[in-house]
Amino acid sequence: MVSPVMFSSATDKWATPPDFFAKLDAEFNFMLDAAADATNAKCARYFTAEDDGLTQDWAGETVWLNPPYGRGITGKWMRKAYEESRKGATVVCLVPARTDTRWFHDYVLGKSEIRFVKGRLKFGGSKSGAPFPSIVVIYRGETI
Repeated sequence: MVSPVMFSSATDKWATPPDFFAKLDAEFNFMLDAAADATNAKCARYFTAEDDGLTQDWAGETVWLNPPYGRGITGKWMRKAYEESRKGATVVCLVPARTDTRWFHDYVLGKSEIRFVKGRLKFGGSKSGAPFPSIVVIYRGETI
């Protein structure tokens, strides 16, 4: 059974559905999961909260990023993803479709490929869809 906390603001962790990840991994062949823990990492190499992926170097990597969601934190991760892509990392992000936010306009719109996810994802083995729509944001690792 999934905890009722899973779809509330009491948590900022949303475990990526395995089948959803598998399709993207087949396309991108991820090397690093930039925001994970031992229970939800999608790659053999991953950064935990203790490692602080926001302070790590991702240059030259093919990165999966399903960051913590929440006011203030998602924007920090999207800024990092954008900046690392400018240093050569390919970064694929799964985030809520928050097209009205500053981070979306500053670091996504016009700077990345955006794929809208049809329907609502079922995170962490939940039988219910998330209370928000999702997008996949792709930065292709172009150096400046």
